Amino acid sequence: MTSDRSYTHTPSYPIERYLNARNAYNPTFAANGRFLTFLTDISGLAQVWRVPLPDPAAAQETCYWPEQLTFGSERVLSVQQSPAPGDNRLIFTRDVGGNENAQLYLLDPDSGTEQCLTSGYPDAMHIPGDWSADGRFLLFSANRRHPAQFDLYRLSLETGAADIVWLHENAGYLWGATFSPDGRFAAVVRAAQSAEHDLFLVELVTGQTRRLNPTGRAARYHNLAYDKNGRFLYLNTDLDHDFLHVARVDLATRKWERLVAPNWDVELLTIAPNGRFLAYVVNVDGDSRVELLDLAFGRARVAPLPAGAPGVVGLRTDGLAFAADSSRLAFAYSRATRSYDVYVWDLDAEAERVRRVTASSHGGIPVETFVAPQLVHYPTFDGRAIPAWWYRPLAEEDLPVVVMVHGGPESQARPFFNFLIQYFVHNGYAILVPNVRGSTGYGRAYSRLDDVEKRMDAVADLAHAARWLKAQPGIDGARLAVYGGSYGGFMVLSALTTYPDLWAAGVSIVGISNFVTFLENTSGYRRSHRESEYGSLAHHRDFLESISPLNYVDQVRAPLMVIHGANDPRVPLSEAEQLVAALRERGVPAEFLVFDDEGHGLAKLKNKLTAYPAVVAFLDRYLRGG
Repeated sequence: MTSDRSYTHTPSYPIERYLNARNAYNPTFAANGRFLTFLTDISGLAQVWRVPLPDPAAAQETCYWPEQLTFGSERVLSVQQSPAPGDNRLIFTRDVGGNENAQLYLLDPDSGTEQCLTSGYPDAMHIPGDWSADGRFLLFSANRRHPAQFDLYRLSLETGAADIVWLHENAGYLWGATFSPDGRFAAVVRAAQSAEHDLFLVELVTGQTRRLNPTGRAARYHNLAYDKNGRFLYLNTDLDHDFLHVARVDLATRKWERLVAPNWDVELLTIAPNGRFLAYVVNVDGDSRVELLDLAFGRARVAPLPAGAPGVVGLRTDGLAFAADSSRLAFAYSRATRSYDVYVWDLDAEAERVRRVTASSHGGIPVETFVAPQLVHYPTFDGRAIPAWWYRPLAEEDLPVVVMVHGGPESQARPFFNFLIQYFVHNGYAILVPNVRGSTGYGRAYSRLDDVEKRMDAVADLAHAARWLKAQPGIDGARLAVYGGSYGGFMVLSALTTYPDLWAAGVSIVGISNFVTFLENTSGYRRSHRESEYGSLAHHRDFLESISPLNYVDQVRAPLMVIHGANDPRVPLSEAEQLVAALRERGVPAEFLVFDDEGHGLAKLKNKLTAYPAVVAFLDRYLRGG
């Protein structure tokens, strides 16, 4: 087992202490290089903060106490600093009650003034894009005209006017909008389906568009970046390849070139302002590696990340950020035994050095007591080996186990710091976090193994996880629980209805109980996006009904806890309400928590302090008799 320490028994801390672990992420440099702006939940809710940057020549790592810049009662979703010299302004996004209808705000930290740039459209989602190099314009997309359709806008930060530059009549998100260096064009991705995107070039004056990707060839496109002269566009894609890789498109000839293509996904990407360096992250079996490619000489360097437990670069929507002088690269990084902090790689230093510039709290719990996972592979029904992260206390026997299933399904369980896992491990539980078929990170072919009619094969992978656990030494196979959120919530419900003899309890958070009612009631902009993965109401209604857990609640034997946000735009609250009503009608124990000021998951500390102690008490009751 990989770990930062030799295991010894440590004191048991209450779950509230673990809930006070904090994260810092989404870094962006001030144009003058003196500050780094980022998001952190120090106050219990994600807000914008900034921290002075240490002198790169300083010999010792220095962490300064940051300054808080936003103080709203709702979470901040993203932040970006103006790239214009001498401009300290920043733009951030915020929603209300977890409804995901992000609004754009302009903040001047020098004067403390804050302005909403999207007033009058509270029911629209605004997806921020690129900020022009001169600080005058911002690209964003929004579904103001129709819930399922996003248009591309250019916002003048001088006049406040937002002009539609692409009136887009098709369903699907528009994301990644990026200015060309001369400001005449924008590159943008249309994501009408979860794994089949289109890449467009939009002329901003005329609105004329040109598709850059080959038609008829499915692919994902992420993290667009122009070269300094506007000749090339760099991006992450899996076009004609099983894995995401770094590609370069010649915009004049439309020739595609594969630059960095290991047999792992290459995630995140940004290009240095001087045009010389390309930074990206390689996802090696879930563990992150940051690399820097010198485009002039074709040589790559690897960032010296902290040794020890495996870790992950990037959280939610943030990525990599270069300083204006291209001398430093910032990113958020978490290991299995340490929560997310912002790190800066000093690229010009003689000695390779990555500095931690924030110091997130871990609830007063000694970091050295946290447990790192072992990467294991267990066999499933068709002979495949399913990768999973395996956490367990040492020197203890007859352990109950919680199997934690990620959402998505286009996602991957990864070894970042998870407060709930650490709490359970230190209180006598083992934890298995599998990446069943359909997970990303293992190639396009693996991620498609659960599409539509193959959905239940992923649930079978969960059953084989339970059977593998029952064969492990020191595990009590009669005390297995399954826990998951969103699509992971569906997996919980499906595991309990399809393989009821394997599980002693379940916890479903914002989970899908019936695919038909889910697709009928989810937000308009998500329906076509999700139908490509799950199946459509027009063509697969009978099949979707046949795999919906709600239709098999009479098979459930294990008690279930259900948690949901009333404002969830993805999986409506009705999915939980109909499930709980059906279970209670049949006399199955079903605990139900609804939070009126949350959406798709829990963002506010006050609600987490209610929900997670209840989860702990529930699992202790049914797995430990507590």
